[in-house]
Amino acid sequence: MMMSLGPYASFIVTSYAAAALVVVILIGWIALDYRSQTERLRELDRSGVTRRSGRSATDTP
Repeated sequence: MMMSLGPYASFIVTSYAAAALVVVILIGWIALDYRSQTERLRELDRSGVTRRSGRSATDTP
C-alpha cells in the first residue's frame, strides 16, 4: 500500500524523521544520565554518606 503525500511529501517525511531523531536523542540522554546518577549514588554509598531522610526524628546529627 503506497500512500501519496502530495507536494509536501518531503516536508512531512523530514518532520517525522526530525521528531524521531529528537526522541532517540532524549532516550539516549536519559539512559546516560541514569547510569551516571546510579554510579554517583554507589560512590556516595561506599563512602558512607547517608540520606538525612533515612534518620528518625529522635536521632542526633
